Amino acid sequence: MSAAPKSRLGRGLGGLIAASKPAAPTTATVASHPAAPAPAAPAPAPGYQEIPVHAIEPSPYQARREFPPEHLQELAESIRAEGLLQPIVVRRVGEKFQLIAGERRWRAFQLLKIKSIPARIVEASNASSAAIGLIENLQREGLNPIEEAHGYASLIRDFDLTQETAAERVGKGRATVANALRLLSLDAELQGYLAKSLLSVGHAKVLLGIEDAPYRALLGRRIIEEGLSVRATEKLAAHARPSGGTSGSSRAARSGLPAKDAEAVAGIEKKLTSHLGARVAVIHSPKKGRIVIEYRGNDDLQRLLEKLGVEA
Repeated sequence: MSAAPKSRLGRGLGGLIAASKPAAPTTATVASHPAAPAPAAPAPAPGYQEIPVHAIEPSPYQARREFPPEHLQELAESIRAEGLLQPIVVRRVGEKFQLIAGERRWRAFQLLKIKSIPARIVEASNASSAAIGLIENLQREGLNPIEEAHGYASLIRDFDLTQETAAERVGKGRATVANALRLLSLDAELQGYLAKSLLSVGHAKVLLGIEDAPYRALLGRRIIEEGLSVRATEKLAAHARPSGGTSGSSRAARSGLPAKDAEAVAGIEKKLTSHLGARVAVIHSPKKGRIVIEYRGNDDLQRLLEKLGVEA
């Protein structure tokens, strides 16, 4: 007789589930499904029950935004060959069950056309349900940095938690949660790059220090196009001017212009950068000057020429 599958839940998730009140087994709905050519679901471990796959609905607090089909297919094949190593966790919502943990496994069972799935049924509040689901994803390292940040933000926003309380609920340090939330202040374009692993969290931290939005986006694209390291990005970011401009005295000291004129030049640079969507430097003196426009590659040059109304 084989031993029951060993739980792979981490201490934080297991503790939260244990703290939730289990639903009474006598009231649970157990599937009575006909035989099917699809592989049969493994017998649930003690304390678990089989429930109909069609009676389960996703959690509205799911932090994971993407379920790549190829990954689901791999999981389905693993379940077909080895069985389900970790039953899902659900709670009752009306006549149905709502997922707390295990949406990928539930979706894999749908792919395999298995009619029922081993599940642990618990009673959990909305906040506990959201926290458990987020912890499970974090422990399985299945979330990209933006999904993780949205998960923390959801806990804080939807359940009126502080960063410190949210961190305690998921077993993380407050600084970890705070740093993750900062990623959501990046432009949508850069968040997309980070979610697709085109940028690393290290790159993102450097970009967060750049207040000039057009230059920040430009540098983000350059990181991807040139494969820049975090160290190289830091060097380039050191040349970025904060969006509010440097103080009149410091800018004047570098340019040799009176503070008032230096601030005027800074304003012109900011307007040109915003209008062209490219980093612009204005080097000005009372008698002469020049405007330097930075671009990346032929396509970006063509875009700038069209913006300026110049035919190539």
